[in-house]
Amino acid sequence: MKLFKLRLGIVLEQEGAYYDLPDLAWNTLLNRDDLLGFLSGELQKLDPLVGFSLSEAGLLPPIGNQEVWGAGVTYYRSRTARMEESRNAGGGDFYDRVYQAERPELFFKANPHRVAGHGQEVRIRRDSQWSVPEPELALVITSSGKIVGYTIGNDMSARDIEGENPLYLPQAKTYDSCCALGPGILVTDDPLPGSTEIKLAIAREGKPVFSDKTTCGQMKRSPQSLVEYLFSECSFPDGCFLLTGTGVIPPDSFSLRSGDEISISIEPIGTLTNRVR
Repeated sequence: MKLFKLRLGIVLEQEGAYYDLPDLAWNTLLNRDDLLGFLSGELQKLDPLVGFSLSEAGLLPPIGNQEVWGAGVTYYRSRTARMEESRNAGGGDFYDRVYQAERPELFFKANPHRVAGHGQEVRIRRDSQWSVPEPELALVITSSGKIVGYTIGNDMSARDIEGENPLYLPQAKTYDSCCALGPGILVTDDPLPGSTEIKLAIAREGKPVFSDKTTCGQMKRSPQSLVEYLFSECSFPDGCFLLTGTGVIPPDSFSLRSGDEISISIEPIGTLTNRVR
């Protein structure tokens, strides 16, 4: 089943039917370790909505008070790209060490007001000349560290700023409208299979300019191990989101432009689409 946050409330989707969840708070819902069981029980009390259209319902990013964190260099392709972009700064083998290390790279990505939802705009930093989207599986995690669901994340990144010096990572990653989440949350207690595909497509003036895909099975680190490191010294009273890294990176000759449309698809979650401001 899937949860969607709307301007006027919360909607649950099950097998193509939609159900209104009245009098429930988003932050409280996402912080339930028994979220799947709770929603299954609520579903038995509800009647499906008639004539409901998700596209017309005022979809919001599926985040409340939660922070968004990121994990870097979890795919071999990401390791190679980071090495290439930082070579002139003396970081040629820096990211290979991160890829091989026991400790993962974890970084703060965004607080809620910097997060866009499906159909909303993301941004390129004004001082960046080489920016790309990074399509990622996002974990929905409660305050106790339990993964209760999944959504799609777009980790907008300024490759030239990070490549200039790895210490500039916070500036390359964190700025207004630097992240997108959505369209909703797939609620499940089961890990997604390694065969799950993460697809990226970018269109410019209505024409495709880049597309590629990877699978969750290409990730070097398990989602649970990333969560354990993140929670080892950090607390999250309302839970958090964790982007798990990217295995799809456009060629070095490509940079986003204003007006580009970014679509990231992960079945069975759906498709997250954002336009670049």
